[in-house]
Amino acid sequence: MKSFFKCLFFLLIVSNGNSQQLVMRGDHADPSVVKIDDTYWASATTSNWFPAYPLLKSKDLVNWQQQGYVFTKKPDWVDYYFWAPEITYENGKVYIYYSAHKKGGNLCVGIASADKPEGPYTDHGPIICQTVGSIDAFPMRDEKGKLYMIWKEDGNSVGQPTPIWAQELNEERTALVGEKKELFRNDKPWEGNLVEGVSMIKNGDYYYAFYAAAACCGRECTYKTGVARAKNLLGPWEKYNKNPILENDEEWKCPGHGTPIEKNGKYYFLYHAYDNETSVYTGREGMLIEFRFTPDGWIEFVKENESKDVALTSITDKFRGNQLAQHWQWSVFQPVTYTQSGGELQLAAMPSPSGAYVGIKTTSGNYTATVRVRPGQTTAAAGLGAIGDDNNTIGAYYKDGLVRVVQLRDGKETELAQKNVARGKNLYLKMQVANGKDISFLYSTRGKRFQPLNEKVADGGYLPPWDRAIRVGLLSKGDASQRATFDRFQLQNQ
Repeated sequence: MKSFFKCLFFLLIVSNGNSQQLVMRGDHADPSVVKIDDTYWASATTSNWFPAYPLLKSKDLVNWQQQGYVFTKKPDWVDYYFWAPEITYENGKVYIYYSAHKKGGNLCVGIASADKPEGPYTDHGPIICQTVGSIDAFPMRDEKGKLYMIWKEDGNSVGQPTPIWAQELNEERTALVGEKKELFRNDKPWEGNLVEGVSMIKNGDYYYAFYAAAACCGRECTYKTGVARAKNLLGPWEKYNKNPILENDEEWKCPGHGTPIEKNGKYYFLYHAYDNETSVYTGREGMLIEFRFTPDGWIEFVKENESKDVALTSITDKFRGNQLAQHWQWSVFQPVTYTQSGGELQLAAMPSPSGAYVGIKTTSGNYTATVRVRPGQTTAAAGLGAIGDDNNTIGAYYKDGLVRVVQLRDGKETELAQKNVARGKNLYLKMQVANGKDISFLYSTRGKRFQPLNEKVADGGYLPPWDRAIRVGLLSKGDASQRATFDRFQLQNQ
């Protein structure tokens, strides 16, 4: 009988785990969502990929379409780390509260606004800049209608606690008013060295604060989600004695940092988590789960196995028009120069270790990328590869009749293979990836029969930065006067 109950308990755990629904494949960390008229709008962290903060819209919270970015030009005060945007709407105006690293300073909270959710957005600069850093802003009105800013002081970056602060914000969103007050901090064993990512919702007598705790990112992450409540915005706040209310299951790891939202009388939480199989290679992906308010005044997630994850999609880019499609991004430290016309992309080279590059999010652990290089119009080393950051890539590069497979690790270059190829009008490069990291390169002069380049599979396990996933990309290496010319890029996910 005891073994029967153990099996029953295991089955319940497995069933409950499936109630988390994947709705945004690939890197969509710290997602935020708001309803504007009959449409939901969302954004997410881009970190050191640019343009910054995707703008996504949906009618059902499940199927999302990208509509551009908040920033296509860096705000003057920012140098890097575009984290944790909070998208909100009030009185016909859209506000983005975001975190970024200030030039010559630390992490600050900034504000941008627009008259419509797709933009254009006007940046209003930083509004909170504490010595150890300020991040994860969330606006909330108190019981008297006063507008407050809620945020985290980034004490964990210097080995200190992480208080969650609240301070009145003027209606113009240009300045904080009065004194800040601490709501709560990391003081429970399961919370580890931080609490962060606070978002709130009011229901009945209570304000409810969803928050994340412990280590957010990477293979060794321990992130979980908790909830606290208070009858007044400024407290006192009480943490739920059943925290954490959302944690690892058999499919998803380290769930947290999201926003509650209502739809048709039901409540949902949009947040991020790592896929247990593809892990850091696909990054923190956008998830959705239903929750409800309990008779005793708390929150519980609905454990019903009814939802289906959004399907994998493939991308074909024929480089039509004169602008890169919005699925391409580049390094915030290496703005790219390019021309696109007549179905071709000419990417200006850079002499940096990685060269210039543009990348697309990976959404599967198994995929194939193919691109056609135009040798007669290419003077740079033209590459197809897997990209971690400016100092960590693996790519196959063509130049002057030679294809080289090159690993860049911590800025140090190692050649893995090379092959002389017949010079012609076209050269096709192909990259096959398995398990998110096992990379094989092939080439063809006609695009049909591909020949292997590296006999030994390249290991891309080192590529993902601590807070981002691998991108698939096109690379151009050389001096600034040189160009790599590509046409017809295809990414096929399996």
